[in-house]
Amino acid sequence: MKRRLHKKYLVLILAYSGLLLLIPYVLDYRDKSVHHAKHGLTQQQLRCPDLENTVALLWDTNGYKVNGSDAAEITVNRSQSRIHIYLHATWRTGSSFLGELFNQHPDVFYLYEPMWHIWQALYPGDAGSLQGAVRDMMNALYRCDFSVLKLYAGSQNITTSFIFGWKMNKVICSEPLCGAHKRHEIGLVREDQCAKCPKRDIRELEKECKKYPVMVIKGVRVLDLSTLVPLMRDPAINLQVIQLFRDPRAVHNSRLKSKQALVKESIQVLRSKKQADKYKRLLVPSNKVNRAESYVSSAMELICDNWLSDMLLVMNSPPWLRRNYLRIRYEDLVLHPMEELQRLYRFSNLSTFPALEKFALNMTHGQGYSSDRPFLISSRDAKEAIYAWRERLNVEQINQVEAYCSEVMRQLGYQKNSVEKTT
Repeated sequence: MKRRLHKKYLVLILAYSGLLLLIPYVLDYRDKSVHHAKHGLTQQQLRCPDLENTVALLWDTNGYKVNGSDAAEITVNRSQSRIHIYLHATWRTGSSFLGELFNQHPDVFYLYEPMWHIWQALYPGDAGSLQGAVRDMMNALYRCDFSVLKLYAGSQNITTSFIFGWKMNKVICSEPLCGAHKRHEIGLVREDQCAKCPKRDIRELEKECKKYPVMVIKGVRVLDLSTLVPLMRDPAINLQVIQLFRDPRAVHNSRLKSKQALVKESIQVLRSKKQADKYKRLLVPSNKVNRAESYVSSAMELICDNWLSDMLLVMNSPPWLRRNYLRIRYEDLVLHPMEELQRLYRFSNLSTFPALEKFALNMTHGQGYSSDRPFLISSRDAKEAIYAWRERLNVEQINQVEAYCSEVMRQLGYQKNSVEKTT
């Protein structure tokens, strides 16, 4: 009798234990089933994707960002809302000239490189880990909240004589903040005149910011377009992105010319979160060249990698993102300034007029290309600026760039160098 009871209790205990073990699996299976049904995922879609499919998986089957909002939140009537634009570029692509075309427009509130403060304050933080802070700063700036700069400026008393490339900024150097220039007069701001402007509290600049129908931020510290997608989806900002590309060989040549000024940024890029085994070797300077040249050259590979990621993201994005995105090549901008200026302003809902067109034309038909101050905005010979790399890079340097930027060059329509030259 006791044996039967023992066996009975043993069976019950085993059955109860088995039931307890099954419950988590049942619940897990149910959650997964609901999740898959909700998003329309098939077993085929859950397989390990390749690079292009990885980008595609950012969006669900309806063309919206996963966990995103309804399309109605994204589509905003441009004619009835303030327009926010980000000029997405990297170092030495001609972004200062592109930015100046917006700085000159009387309807644009233009900010030059505000995220520079983050990189300086948090150095030597790697570029990847700073992307969240970069996006948060942009989120505040587009809402005309400049107090975010206090987090990185090392001071609570921030004035206009410290930020946004103030000596070349037409808003800061024009009335009502300063009488050095007139906002509707087209022409480069004279730094010596703007330097005499009185220091204004940032709250006065915030008031001016709210008056303008278009706000443009130019920067080189957003590593890839995916960082900006949340701002593009935010209906309060509805960010539009203009991405500037340039022949990687020309970029490389210009970066070498400015290598001492780009060492810190290059190291931060090389230490970014995208760093893999193939990039770790780039952090070790070559014995054949000096450290500055090695770091600046090595960062070029990561730049091309980020460009390719951006292209794949746009290629696989839903229509609303493509509508808010414009790709432009530096070569087209300087060789055909009138046509490209109209395309830029049409995308930005801005009107053009003869003085602006003349300005763009004069800036691309100057004398020569060389400058002792490579970051200075000046009138230059467009053709020399485009093709200078052919004379200044040796065959080995050209072949190296063409090797690790080959797909980017193909996508952008840049032909590989077919002329051998002696070094």
